[in-house]
Amino acid sequence: MATNPEHATMVDMADVEAAARRLAGQVLVTPCLESRTLSQITGAQLFLKFENLQYTASFKERGACNKLAQLTPAERARGVIAMSAGNHAQGVAYHAQRLGLRAVIVMPRFTPGVKVERTRGFGAEVVLHGDTLEEARAHARALAAQQGLTFVHPYDEEAVIAGQGTVALEMLHTQPELDMLVVATGGGGLIGGMALAAKTLKPGIEVIGVQTRRFPAMVNAMTGSHWPQGATTIAEGIAVGAPGERTMALARRYVDDWLLVDEEDIEQAIVMLLEIEKTLVEGAGAAGLAAVLRHPQRFAGRRVGLVLCGGNIDPLLLASIIERGMVRAGRLVRLVVSTRDLPGQLARIASVVAEAGANIDQVQHQRAFTLLAAQNVEIELVLQTRGPQHVQEVLAALRGAGFDVTQR
Repeated sequence: MATNPEHATMVDMADVEAAARRLAGQVLVTPCLESRTLSQITGAQLFLKFENLQYTASFKERGACNKLAQLTPAERARGVIAMSAGNHAQGVAYHAQRLGLRAVIVMPRFTPGVKVERTRGFGAEVVLHGDTLEEARAHARALAAQQGLTFVHPYDEEAVIAGQGTVALEMLHTQPELDMLVVATGGGGLIGGMALAAKTLKPGIEVIGVQTRRFPAMVNAMTGSHWPQGATTIAEGIAVGAPGERTMALARRYVDDWLLVDEEDIEQAIVMLLEIEKTLVEGAGAAGLAAVLRHPQRFAGRRVGLVLCGGNIDPLLLASIIERGMVRAGRLVRLVVSTRDLPGQLARIASVVAEAGANIDQVQHQRAFTLLAAQNVEIELVLQTRGPQHVQEVLAALRGAGFDVTQR
């Protein structure tokens, strides 16, 4: 995609400051607080910006509200349209409802029902169209032309970028000693606005963009790399196939460095934020912490601001992430005990496990699919433990009781 160099100056600090005045009382000024525990774990002084506490649980409200607040009377009378499968949809729908505007949201047919109903709950007219985001976007553009609706772009729009930039204003007002900002990046609206504002207020601050390795479009565009694009990610909020022209121009001018993270890094960050900070984030909201965990030497000793940019995560996905996190931490472990198939053996095993202080989560007998002798059985146990050292204690107790046991 060719970038028009003029776009680099289309949004300036005056736009961000005007957006901040416009948003006063319309969106939440979210806390930006130090996490002492995460700082101790990572070796960097981490400050968390809790954008997941916005009413729709995402920073997307800022850009949407700033755009809608600047509509002309004629545009207000006709209404607005947006294409989104997630947070942008809810931000536009909510603030359109607040301002008494008609809002049409085009969502791909694969959008989860809970997101569709939540968007409708804000009074929007939801149109399900297309099997891809591009098909939905094209339909939204067509409807905008047919019905005279104002299209609200999720990221490549001056008013949206300026609205997102207010995140950095608030962070540096609350924590002026920050020397680094780490920002999850999809289409680039958030990092574009934040980097512009941060560099204007504090030229020496370092701005780092983070993308998931499965959707590295901005990293490829900025660094000349050729990372392949995947199909899915748990960070769907930053799963953008192509960044915007305006946002790329801003990123090229103001962003210092780019980092990639893997899915397991994001999963670990979600669990840590939930367990340590008692705060719920979606995949994109955990990307900043994931980068610090993945590249600790890059942040050691620095005062780092992380944006928890969203908190909308599917409960079933969250449950799976928590369980997988317990496995990685050694707090959920699978053991296989090979023993004679005799009455009372399972009770003996359960007794040893209980005395060792572990809790049996699941148990399964395997008689057919095994290479053991016909009189023997494999008993698979999934145990809740206190961690790797406790697992070793449980293994020692079972072996001490005469059982052949392995960890899988």
